[in-house]
Amino acid sequence: MNRDLPRTTTSSTSTTSPSPTASASPAPSSGGLVRDLTAVAAAALLVLAAVLIGARIQDRYGTLRVAAPPLVGDWMPHTGPGTPAALAVAALVVAYGPRLAARLSWRSLLCAAWGASLAWTWSLALVDGWSRGVAERLTTRHEYLRVIDRFGDIPAALRDFDTHILIGTPDNWPAHVAGHPPGATLTFVLLDRIGLGGGGWAGAFVITAGTTAVAAILIAVRRLADESLARRAAPFLVLAPGAVWVGTSADGYFTAVTAWAVALLALAVTGHRPAWTGFGSGLLFGLTMYLSYGLTLFAVIGAAVLLLGTRRLRPLPYVAAGFLVVPAVFTALGFDWWDAYRLLVTRYYQGAGGVRPYGYWVWANFACTVLVVGPATVAGLRRCGGALTGFRALLPRGAAPPASLLPRGAAPRLVLLVLSAFLALLVADLSGMSKAETERIWLPFAFWLLPACALLPGPRGWLAGQAVLALLLNHLLLTGW
Repeated sequence: MNRDLPRTTTSSTSTTSPSPTASASPAPSSGGLVRDLTAVAAAALLVLAAVLIGARIQDRYGTLRVAAPPLVGDWMPHTGPGTPAALAVAALVVAYGPRLAARLSWRSLLCAAWGASLAWTWSLALVDGWSRGVAERLTTRHEYLRVIDRFGDIPAALRDFDTHILIGTPDNWPAHVAGHPPGATLTFVLLDRIGLGGGGWAGAFVITAGTTAVAAILIAVRRLADESLARRAAPFLVLAPGAVWVGTSADGYFTAVTAWAVALLALAVTGHRPAWTGFGSGLLFGLTMYLSYGLTLFAVIGAAVLLLGTRRLRPLPYVAAGFLVVPAVFTALGFDWWDAYRLLVTRYYQGAGGVRPYGYWVWANFACTVLVVGPATVAGLRRCGGALTGFRALLPRGAAPPASLLPRGAAPRLVLLVLSAFLALLVADLSGMSKAETERIWLPFAFWLLPACALLPGPRGWLAGQAVLALLLNHLLLTGW
């Protein structure tokens, strides 16, 4: 199926910078490009169906609880102060991103990718203006900053947290506070305590932290697959359409925490300071459990990392030790994760989750995901599909399998990592606990689909498609985040 995949033989632990010639994209076969475009067309039809059928359901029954299905937002064509900057960043990354990604030293590439992602995300957020696009996003009636003053005594608030989850209880929490463990809210409480209170600082924190996920994912891809594929993926991570929601939703911050948890685990299982990186990974994985209940599904991606690791057992005691820290602290302070989750499920069905039809969202959620990851990722996932019928499908028909493309080779290893993220999304979707709003809720998982773009020849055209989609979304809709 994927006979047109670019090949790579660079070692997964290589520290040298490949020459532009070595990392240049091979010319795509006409059949491969046709199949890529066919996959993109099918994804576009999925989005169109979600829009038309969703509009019909919402107009007739009002059960979707979104104004611009399948997305949360309102139709509002507009420009703003971020428009010129967004256009400039997009043009520069499309024109120079692939070349710079191939030529920069590794550390310079990580810094450049984070800086470009910051510029892209900030410019998209500022298309809606400072107040509407950044400062007010986390202060609406459903958001975390509405309850900062109720955490004056943090231990008391944690002991009492689950008594305010259900609708109908006294002083029940706003939707996002009730729908997450208290670690999410405490992040903004602590920011307030150190003098960074208010929506402006909260928004700046989310964007600054969230965009570091780009560097974390590049580190993981380099250690688990190889440096050449990481370099090819870098411009696509920068111009991710999902940046529309990284700036500004708390899920952008969650994306960074989970990305660094995986990156540190990748370092640990490939022998890079396994004690420190393993402990740090475990610590962040433990934190993810107290940021969002759904992030427990990152265990699927973590399992894939362990499978890909060359020294998978050595760091496990350190990972386990780190993982226990955050749950131990929250439990000691009086918060019962399991009881709160049980109440959250009830609260979910008390609200919009009990009204939104599963039969629509079980497929329309993936239409949201198409808009988050963009057409290039769809084409990349199409190329990953060969892994479903065996890694031999990555080879030309009749060719002997060279060692570099066996399951230990770079491209199949990348495929396994990407497909683990897709599997986590599939589980989340089938659970029925993700109906709508997945453009932000699934951000932590969706960003791990983007490295599939490294398998695409001719990156500039695909990058342009990614940028155009993000610009259209941000300028035609006033998104919910």
